[in-house]
Parts: sequence; C-alpha cells; structure tokens
Amino acid sequence: MSTADQQPKSVRWARWSAVLIVLVIGGAAFVLSFAALRDLAVRAHTPTHLAWLFPVIVDGTIIQATIAVLALADSPERSFFTRVLIAGATVSIGGNIAHALVSGHGALAAILAVIAPAALLLDTHGLAVLLRSRNTPKSEPATPAVAVEAAEHAVPEHVPAPTPMPTTSPIPLASVRPTTPPPVRVVQPFQPPRPVAVPSGGH
Repeated sequence: MSTADQQPKSVRWARWSAVLIVLVIGGAAFVLSFAALRDLAVRAHTPTHLAWLFPVIVDGTIIQATIAVLALADSPERSFFTRVLIAGATVSIGGNIAHALVSGHGALAAILAVIAPAALLLDTHGLAVLLRSRNTPKSEPATPAVAVEAAEHAVPEHVPAPTPMPTTSPIPLASVRPTTPPPVRVVQPFQPPRPVAVPSGGH
C-alpha cells in the first residue's frame, strides 16, 4: 500500500489545497515581478521583443535554485544552489525596487515592489516543501517476527577469552623433611627433705 493511500482524505485534501493556493499566489507574484523587470529592461534600452527574457532569467533562476536546494538537502552541493538562490532573489528584489524608483512612483511604490519577488521566493520554496513531504516515504515499525529474525542473524560481538589464572607448581612430598620437636623437660614436683633419725645416747 502506497503512502498516499494510507493518508486520510482530509489530509490529502488540505495538502492539495495548499499546493493549489501556492501555485496561484506564486503565479501572481511571478506576473507582477515579470512585468516590472521587463519594463526595467526596456528602460535600459533592451529591444522590446527580447526584454521578456530578463525576468525569465532572474525569476527562473529563483525557482530552479529553490528546487535544487530542497532536492539536495543532504548533499554538499546544496551550498552552491543556496548562493544562487540568494543572488537571484537579490537581483529580483533590487530590480523591482529600481523599476519603482525609475518610474517616479516614490518610496511607497519601492516598498510594495519588494512584495512580489519575496512572495515568489517564499511560495516556490513552500511548494517544493509540500511536494517533497508528499513523496517522502514514511518508515514503518518493524514487526516482532522481523525483529526476531534480525536478532537471530545478528553477528555476535567478539568476546575476549578469559585470562588464565596463574598456577603454582606443587611441592614434591619427597623434598619436605619432617621436623623433630624439641625434647620436653619433665619437672619433678618439690618434695621436702625427710627428717633424719638421731640414735639415742645409750649403747
């Protein structure tokens, strides 16, 4: 089942409505910016039948760089297209401001002239984000069976062998000499001297 089929109808309707609105607003901003840049090119003595190429180059660069920046979100080449996008937006906004000042409409017209190229930049970026998020597949959670199978086929980590404990060589019994205990002295108990019989004086 595709990602679009899994989304509710309300979400798809809101997304496509946003895409349609962005296209309408971006188209209107492109037309206004196109007219101002074309008239500026005519005032700069560009042939009338070629003046339309100037806004196509400037605003077309903004659209192309915006799409490239979003498509290369994870690539180092994105920085190049980011600089191109900044340069194109600067030229477009500057050209619209210059056209308002050259036409003699004053500072208010110059401020309003910024809205069209800025809206074109934002709407193009928003449209690219909507289309990219719609086409990005969502990762599905792994089922228990898949998780068990992955665990079974997982490569076991290297387990270091246990370090052997140092062993001492046994002492041979023949080299062990029995020790003779010292002699024990027997102490006689103290006995008092016996009295000596003295013979009488008669013979």
